[in-house]
Amino acid sequence: MRRTARFLLRRPAAAAVAAAGLLGLLTAVPESAVPETASPSASPAAAAENTATVFYYTKTRNWSAYDLHYAPDGGSWTTVPGVRMEAACTDWVKRTVSLGSASGLAATFNNGSGTWDNNAGKNYALGTGDITVKDGVVAHSDPCADSGTSPSPSPTDTETHTASVYYSTTTVGWSTANIHYQPAGGSWTAVPGVGMAVACTGWMKRSVDLGGATSMRAAFNNGNGVWDNNNGSDYTIRAGVSTVRDRVVTSGADDPCAAEPADTRAPTAPAKVKAEADGVSIVLTWEPSTDDRGVTAYQVTRTGGTKGTTVTDASSTVHSDTDLEERTAYTYTVRAVDAAGNVSAASAAATATTGEKPATPAAGKPLGTDPRKDPIYFVLTARFEDGDSSNNRGGSQHVKSGNAANDDPMFRGDFKGLVNKLDYIKGLGFSAIWITPVVLNRSDYDYHGYHGYDFYKVDGRLESAGASYQDLINAAHAKGMKIYQDVVYNHSSRWGAKGLFTPTVYGVRDDQWSWYYDERNEGFEYDGVSVEPKSGKSYYNGDLWSTAEPSGNTCLDWGKPTGKTSPEGYRLYNCQWPSPTSGMFPKAYYHNCWLGNWEGEDSRSCWLHEDLADFDTESAPVQNYLIGAYDKYIDMGVDGFRIDTAVHIPRTTWNRRFLPAIQERVTSRFGAAAAKNFFVFGEVGAFVNDKWNRGSVNHSAQFFTWKERKEYAADDAAAALEMYDYEEQLGTGSQPVSTNAFLDGNTYHTPDHSRFSGMNVIDMRMHMNFGDAGNAYSNGRDSDDSYNDATYNVVYVDSHDYGPNKSAERYAGGTDAWAENMSLMWTFRGIPTLYYGSEIEFQAGKKIDCGPSCPLATTGRAYYGGHLAGTVEASDFGKVSTATGEVARTLANPLVKHLQRLNEIRRAVPALQMGQYSTEGITGSMAYKRRYTDAASGTDSFALVTVTGSADYTGIPNGTYQDAVTGDTRVVSDGRLSVGAPGKGNLRVYVLDLGGKNAAPGRIGAPGPYLN
Repeated sequence: MRRTARFLLRRPAAAAVAAAGLLGLLTAVPESAVPETASPSASPAAAAENTATVFYYTKTRNWSAYDLHYAPDGGSWTTVPGVRMEAACTDWVKRTVSLGSASGLAATFNNGSGTWDNNAGKNYALGTGDITVKDGVVAHSDPCADSGTSPSPSPTDTETHTASVYYSTTTVGWSTANIHYQPAGGSWTAVPGVGMAVACTGWMKRSVDLGGATSMRAAFNNGNGVWDNNNGSDYTIRAGVSTVRDRVVTSGADDPCAAEPADTRAPTAPAKVKAEADGVSIVLTWEPSTDDRGVTAYQVTRTGGTKGTTVTDASSTVHSDTDLEERTAYTYTVRAVDAAGNVSAASAAATATTGEKPATPAAGKPLGTDPRKDPIYFVLTARFEDGDSSNNRGGSQHVKSGNAANDDPMFRGDFKGLVNKLDYIKGLGFSAIWITPVVLNRSDYDYHGYHGYDFYKVDGRLESAGASYQDLINAAHAKGMKIYQDVVYNHSSRWGAKGLFTPTVYGVRDDQWSWYYDERNEGFEYDGVSVEPKSGKSYYNGDLWSTAEPSGNTCLDWGKPTGKTSPEGYRLYNCQWPSPTSGMFPKAYYHNCWLGNWEGEDSRSCWLHEDLADFDTESAPVQNYLIGAYDKYIDMGVDGFRIDTAVHIPRTTWNRRFLPAIQERVTSRFGAAAAKNFFVFGEVGAFVNDKWNRGSVNHSAQFFTWKERKEYAADDAAAALEMYDYEEQLGTGSQPVSTNAFLDGNTYHTPDHSRFSGMNVIDMRMHMNFGDAGNAYSNGRDSDDSYNDATYNVVYVDSHDYGPNKSAERYAGGTDAWAENMSLMWTFRGIPTLYYGSEIEFQAGKKIDCGPSCPLATTGRAYYGGHLAGTVEASDFGKVSTATGEVARTLANPLVKHLQRLNEIRRAVPALQMGQYSTEGITGSMAYKRRYTDAASGTDSFALVTVTGSADYTGIPNGTYQDAVTGDTRVVSDGRLSVGAPGKGNLRVYVLDLGGKNAAPGRIGAPGPYLN
């Protein structure tokens, strides 16, 4: 889910044009290279050229690093982020650059991690000689000339110094290493430098005599032309012991090869243990313990009840105890355990007493099958089908939006309507349904569900008698259909999260504001559906405001008039609306800043929009709150989670906390097999057409499919920053790669998921390039080696947020284009997904979202129920036995017929569901071969596919092939097969007949408007 950003991304003007991505960690240097290749200032010839020594003022920026990105007049720009600047004197860094024959340079500055001084959108115009840039002002001087703080050694210093340098080879993978260096004031060694000796596993060492100098410049290489070029800058290494690891120099470091002492220190005892009962379940939470080497697990000891004392392991700081005895007191203590087996003292005890077993429908159980088998139908529950008009609600914007004039409340569809039309979705051929968030929402316009208020409660505007959320899950499972629940970890509504923190704002019921601020009713609790009797509103807000300043308030000038007015002309007061920078949201639970840079670190630690209060997801209480909440829905038997705004939470937090908690809960409730197939797919909003989102690994979809590859600080907030900087500095060229999606020739190989994070992703690159199918296909292929396993990618053309190329309208490419898109999605790798109504091009070309400024009926989120009126029964997936009324006309749509047959074909050919693919030996614009082999079940499925165009296949297995579309049979004896162009939207799927259960199915389904 995306909302319009309050701030524009700021980038340097020329740098944005020149940027081509971060320089890789390792660069091949020609054998004839001389020292100045790695160290521009080392060349004697450079002194005769024009040079500029650029000094940059650091006190205002306070960055951890400074890079100069420049282009000599008439020349080319350096590779982003530029060249590293070095300390000059207090509050100044500098860099001397060669300009050749140029008389000046254009320049800009950045911190090496995506934050820029963009000089109000203009590049700095600099000349030659000594130049200072201070707070946007350019001058010609040397600010360090008289400072006496220059790091250069004194010429009278005759003391001899030595630098002992340890270089880590773990990342670069070298077996040999050389250090090429220049003592301050001295000369460079000859390329490649001097050899380093093995110090211990992963480390090389060399001691360098610096003479009278106290530092040196250095670069490292493997002796065979491959260099660690440190993003184009030399390393500065001082006398004494230093380590160089992952581009970080640590001066005065401990010897990394010294024997590590045995770990005998136990972790601290867990603090703030809290137990809360819910029926016959108890949720236990606590704050993380600390340890010098890191906590690996917790031991939870329970006493009480007839079973006596039990001890359970937990990997996170939340433990849910279920199926306990009724009306029984249980006491818990928690101990922390580290990797060495040291166990902390027990925590303080926490006690809770269970109640009665709730009289609710029996909890469901996830279907637990491979999620790649299940095409997904995505619905906005509140806009799909209205099964119970008594829970319809319009909200505070009902009239203003124009919805009232259409008798179209934003909360209109519900679970009852969805249950009633499950056969419609099954009849289309879908076996999984992705539904929008179900938690109780609280905002002015929140029908889509992304403004969570009570994460532990299902929104009453979606439920009805006999049609609870549990009833929906059970009904779907009874039809063999999965439910994927949309979940939000990144933010709550702007009114906070009930049970964690809700802000109170200033409000006065005077003659101007009494219409807005409802009179407080102590006996009424907001639930979204109940109408508060005094106000007559279901969107009652009497509990959200106060004229009395809250205890501990830090919002300045509480309740004082601002001098400004609302659109209605009413006076506005300080602290009248929730805001991250007002101090009304405690830092223990929420971030206190606005997002400024969508590709910067702040995109993971600041508010995206005024309606979306940004959780501090690195805070243990927030983690506990969210893990406990989503455990509830796992227990109900949902089959997976679609994770909203996943990119706005650090990967370390996903990998440490939330993803393990999901796996642990599913495993404990339903077993390891169910956990393996519990499908988690995240929205990583990379709305660009390139493989890596503007060169930032941390903001690219594939990045989130991987585990961490090194240890970070025990503190989650510190670890997030360490990981962000580490991965950004490594750059796109040093990210992990995978062959999990690709065939080995014609052979399927067992995928390696050992480094899988637990999160799959929406294929944003294909989504952004679905202006036409061929473009989406070529871009998808280009990215597949960077996902852990692209066969699990969720693929769609448009959604509730965007159409292709970040279009604000629903896809309007035409029926032929839709047919072609579907033919590709249903046969290429990944899981095909369709946004509700696209099967009839519903609302094509309409603006997807305009908030309360226009009626929903005119948007891409319009109510769909009118097309579903009547009865429908499905006999199987993709097959409708009976249909009457308007829904029968909907099902007669040519695109629906195409979709149904695609689902039939995909369901009959395992290679199209779960297979790896290859284009080796194939010519054709959208042509590929796929295979899936599973020894346990005896399945072996091989298929040749071409969409729209002709194709030639060479080097394929000999045998008999049958086309699943036409039934055409071909016998291959020379490894070759040629297929003519089937036409726009049409395709051919030649399946190899392997006999028995793996026999080719022949023609599947009847010819239709496109598949013929």
